[in-house]
Amino acid sequence: MKTDFKTITVELTDGVAVFTMNNPPVNQLSPQFRSDLAEAFTEAYGDDAVEAMVLTGTGKNFIAGADITEIKDIKKKEELASGLKQGLQFLNSVETGPKPVIAAINGNCLRGGLELAMVCHYRVAAEDVNLGQPEVQIGLIPGAGGTQRLPRLIGLRYALEMITIGKPIKSNIAHQRGLVDEVVAPEKLVDAAVKAAKRFISGKLNIKLRTTRYRYDRLPSAAEKKGLIDITKMMAASQAKGYIAPFKAIEAMEKGLNYDIEPDLDLEADLFGDCAVSDVAKNLIAIFLNTRSAGRLARIEGIEPAKIKKVAMLGGGVMGSGIVNLLLNGGFEAVLWDINQAAIEKGVGSVRKTYDYPIKKKKMKPADLDNLLENQLTTTTALEDLKDVDLVIEAVLEDMQVKQDIWKKLEGICQADVIFATNTSALPITEMASVLQDPSRMIGLHFFNPAHRMQLLEVICAQKTSDQTLASSVTFARAIKKIPIVVNDGPGFYVSRQLGGLFGGAIFLTADGVNGAAIEQAMVDFGMPMGPATLFDLTGIDIGYHVAKTYEKRLGERYKIHPLFERIYQTGCYGRKTGAGYFDYSGDKPVPNPKVVEVVQNYLKENKVSPKEMSKEDIIDSMLALGINEAALMIEEGICDRPQDMDLAMIYGTGFPPYRGGILRYADKWGLKNVYQKLVELEKQYGHRFKPADLVKQMTKKGKTFYQE
Repeated sequence: MKTDFKTITVELTDGVAVFTMNNPPVNQLSPQFRSDLAEAFTEAYGDDAVEAMVLTGTGKNFIAGADITEIKDIKKKEELASGLKQGLQFLNSVETGPKPVIAAINGNCLRGGLELAMVCHYRVAAEDVNLGQPEVQIGLIPGAGGTQRLPRLIGLRYALEMITIGKPIKSNIAHQRGLVDEVVAPEKLVDAAVKAAKRFISGKLNIKLRTTRYRYDRLPSAAEKKGLIDITKMMAASQAKGYIAPFKAIEAMEKGLNYDIEPDLDLEADLFGDCAVSDVAKNLIAIFLNTRSAGRLARIEGIEPAKIKKVAMLGGGVMGSGIVNLLLNGGFEAVLWDINQAAIEKGVGSVRKTYDYPIKKKKMKPADLDNLLENQLTTTTALEDLKDVDLVIEAVLEDMQVKQDIWKKLEGICQADVIFATNTSALPITEMASVLQDPSRMIGLHFFNPAHRMQLLEVICAQKTSDQTLASSVTFARAIKKIPIVVNDGPGFYVSRQLGGLFGGAIFLTADGVNGAAIEQAMVDFGMPMGPATLFDLTGIDIGYHVAKTYEKRLGERYKIHPLFERIYQTGCYGRKTGAGYFDYSGDKPVPNPKVVEVVQNYLKENKVSPKEMSKEDIIDSMLALGINEAALMIEEGICDRPQDMDLAMIYGTGFPPYRGGILRYADKWGLKNVYQKLVELEKQYGHRFKPADLVKQMTKKGKTFYQE
């Protein structure tokens, strides 16, 4: 048979043809790859010298799935039909083919990769590889038999869990559940698969008994099936609000799993089509693709990033300890500096606490942590010890003078090409860098709390930040597994100001007589993880007030603090840290804080404002209009001009519901004309804060959208 294809090489020994699949970077099921697979199987089936086949991948991937860019622009189900049918026919031909096929799963086996593995007649997996059907994470369901074959191999309970949640499992778990037949060391993988192939050839294994579609022993009775489906529906209703795919996957398994698999495969393909053309899938696919390309900017294309190996962390508080966790996990040498030995000891203790969860879950042993700290972390109270680091990250007191003093000292100590990064959440970085002889080396790396868990990293360019500094910082962000969103310096940078815009309307609605509880519930129903009052209490009303003061001072009249917010601040109730804010936390459950309730009631009484009923939809529209307007203002000011980055920042930094695509994707769906009209209405009612940005006005006139597809 032919042994060399564009994406596959074939080696034939003793009747076993080993197909090595190589379609960089992740063995994606591209059109060429699919064509090569089909041709290779046809050749193998027609060659009498081939008695069995072994499929294996290269690098870290068996097959990581299909190329989702092929479906992202499809608007009608009919456009998918022929491709789905062709894919199903190929998999069916492997499953019911005349010769045994063994999957030698060397790495990630996901989406279509697992669907291909499941039609093979035997599966050998390397230790510690991932197997899964994570399609729901991009708004889809398996479309090539996953919902029908997975339950046959591992039972309905585990299949429902894997498909509706989308979390892959490791090969040892897959073996326990029956998804794979053997788990071996990576270097023994192909040999083990070839030995299995020879057992088929010798007759010790029977191809018909190993065909997945004919496996019924793991399928539940009708009563068991109903019970499992009902429980899963209930869980999905509470956990997957706003999403479509989990419910379509459940439907595929509820109506499917019959003795004749063919109609069930057709049903699955039809339900896949429902998902693929939905707005939810379009939004989630866009997020997936934009996440992959985050930080890839034209201005740094072709620039070789600096090699960063040793990183200094200034300050071992909550933020600093979380960043040290990232450095250690990323394989960097870390140096923790603080003002005295007591602070150092406290900081190291905080770093240890960031590993409580993996130790509790037995993903790490206490001894492993001890070794990590001993081998990769050093501590010091002397800035002079930072002379050989490649990057300095600062998270000390939020005081401009303190920070500038440290940077001035370090400029005289560190090498000339060291990057200086500040984690400030509010102070102007351009001003901070002004004390340096070379301000081009300074950048903002704004981590979000808790730093070791939050995926977003806001990378902030000051006026003189060099492209070299930016390129190195973006590469570093990826090395610590963060999603880098690049913005320019300005009050609140992007995320804080955008969130302030989105939730900033709450005080105006409250002052207009709208019940605070209704505002909270409306935003949670919209999909935010919490309402504005809960968020303010969590972050601190005093901090919110000082940020608002900064906006008022630096951004002008539009941002003048609302008199009701001024009164709430004056109560001294700053949130959870003081025991009460908008809510009182002294009991078992948070309840409205009587002090704040009284302040609001007095304000309404003095201003002759009666309680106001406002629909959930109207509350959401009012809040979102102000948030969208804030984004437009920041585009005008040059803070950020990439809608995809702005949306990623809101999703990963604030919990904006992913299925809505982000605040600007939402604006396009709502329609800029409707946004503009809502802002005009709100400006008449509440004043200058809601005045439509010039950009919104111009885009409305020209019929434009934020995303130019």
